[in-house]
Amino acid sequence: MQEELILNKQKKQPDEITIKQVVLKFGWLYRYLLSKWKLILLAGIIGGAIGVLYATFKKTIYTAECTFVLQEGNNQGGGLGQYSALASMVGIDVGGSSGLFQGDNILELYKSRLMLEKTLLTQVTFNGKTQLLIDRYIEHNQLREAWRSKPNLKSLRFDIPQSQYTIQHDSLVTLIINDIKKRYLSVDKPDKKLSIISVKTNAKDQLFAKAFTQTIVANVNNFYIQTKTKGSLQNLKLLQHQTDSIRYALNASIGGTAAALDVNPNPNPSLQILKVPSQRRQIDVQANTAIYAEVVKNLEVARGMLQRETPLIQIIDQPVLPLPNDKLSRLKALITGGFIGVVLSLVIIIAQRLYHKIIS
Repeated sequence: MQEELILNKQKKQPDEITIKQVVLKFGWLYRYLLSKWKLILLAGIIGGAIGVLYATFKKTIYTAECTFVLQEGNNQGGGLGQYSALASMVGIDVGGSSGLFQGDNILELYKSRLMLEKTLLTQVTFNGKTQLLIDRYIEHNQLREAWRSKPNLKSLRFDIPQSQYTIQHDSLVTLIINDIKKRYLSVDKPDKKLSIISVKTNAKDQLFAKAFTQTIVANVNNFYIQTKTKGSLQNLKLLQHQTDSIRYALNASIGGTAAALDVNPNPNPSLQILKVPSQRRQIDVQANTAIYAEVVKNLEVARGMLQRETPLIQIIDQPVLPLPNDKLSRLKALITGGFIGVVLSLVIIIAQRLYHKIIS
């Protein structure tokens, strides 16, 4: 029994020594760090000062966000199969959409050069002054000052017809578009299950951010609707033209019938040849009436299809001044910088002490 107690003491002894060593080491570390309190305090003050300077000179970034809901039109055709034969009589295809844009392709439109260039070359009013968005971008980023050594760039103007643009115009537009896609513009669906789309513009100029967001949303949505409904709209215009033409021919046939009857108001019953002109006109009237009825029916079908294929885009939230920003308060910057300075100083002091201890 006594031997077992001795063995248990021998087993417990290393653990007790290890815990004692840990406590002693922590005590030594505490006393050592306490002796360096001036250095740690200085590091905290320097870190806090750096934080305040960072918050003072950091450029504020404003975020303009526009959210809208997109509901695709019904392009499946539904019960239009019964009318396809009628439409084929006049050479009109009333089938469904060709699917040029499907699903989330509208998101890619916001990154296309066509839409970005159109937006940048749009005139917007800033505080009573009308200005191109691209000129506002150049002015706020002080590019004219950077182009002082390049007179051909400094005097470059964008408020001219695009047909007069040179290679320098196109090159600068390309550079600005790439910068906007990289640092300014972001388009996303916050919830993949919903049809809500968010368009954000981050810029140091909140007026530019707000105007750019609203302009590109309007341009892209209009282009999207026009493209989605282009085929159906062309069919509708062609059907409307043919309807008007047949109506004109029908009116002419009715007028011709009346004229033929007026020529012989009291025809001789024994001379049937005198009835031929009026009968021909009556046949034309009947034929044109039947064709007109079918074309009008196809016209109404085309109008209904256009309504069904037109996407519904409803703006939910518009950017409103003042815009939200990432401005850091000086107090928060002071506390954060001081904390980081203290932590870094502790790490450096401990690492340096361990290094010297290992070397010695």
